[in-house]
Amino acid sequence: MRGDPPASDSEPKDPMNLFDLPPIAAALHAASSAIDALSSLLAPIAGASATALAIVLVTLALRAALIPVGRSQVKAEAGRRRLAPKLAELRRRFARDPQRLQRETLALHAAEKVSPIAGLLPALAQAPVVSLVYGVFTHPVIAGQANGLLAQHLLGVPLGASLASLTGVLTPSVLIVFGVLLAVIVATVLIGRRENRRWMLPPETAAAGRVAQVLGWLPLITVVFAAIVPLAATLYLTVATVWTQAERAILRRAILV
Repeated sequence: MRGDPPASDSEPKDPMNLFDLPPIAAALHAASSAIDALSSLLAPIAGASATALAIVLVTLALRAALIPVGRSQVKAEAGRRRLAPKLAELRRRFARDPQRLQRETLALHAAEKVSPIAGLLPALAQAPVVSLVYGVFTHPVIAGQANGLLAQHLLGVPLGASLASLTGVLTPSVLIVFGVLLAVIVATVLIGRRENRRWMLPPETAAAGRVAQVLGWLPLITVVFAAIVPLAATLYLTVATVWTQAERAILRRAILV
């Protein structure tokens, strides 16, 4: 008689969680401990809202540290705007010779010292930092212990609860807190969309224009995330969204005008 298969082969395995990797888990624990310490310092001033205030201050500090990244992205945008007329001319001249067009395009970027992927690498560089901070606000367990940050409140609403999880108990506090935060995100995204259209280069084709219009609405996905993640993460997303839009508007006026 054939024996039963080993339990390890028959039992489903948990999907790999990057935050469980020792270096990332240690960084997550350190970040959580730092925010918790800041919350304790703010407690005499902010009382029960000390953790929420700590989240706001940490988010502001993080975004301030990433200003050079935003500047690099806007400078890359300026380079693309400067080369746009020359690239359009190349596309007109070599429309029937794609290989020649590719060579001439690369040569133009090299001559003008403008990388076609400029601004992309700085954006990727900030992803690990932003993901780490976001992880602190979304993980109920860190280093084998309950995430104490999510046990705190903002105007009586638990930082560890999401709007989706509170749909059955929509108290006035829940409606006010989440309503204000989501409204701020929506307003900021719509302002950002209008600003992007103002600074956006003319589309090369009608199809490209339609794609750009669709992509312009994608930031509204942030509102969906903000409604399903814990309030701590919603607060982080709100502050980060407003900062990013304000920073981009200031840098564009300083660099592109």
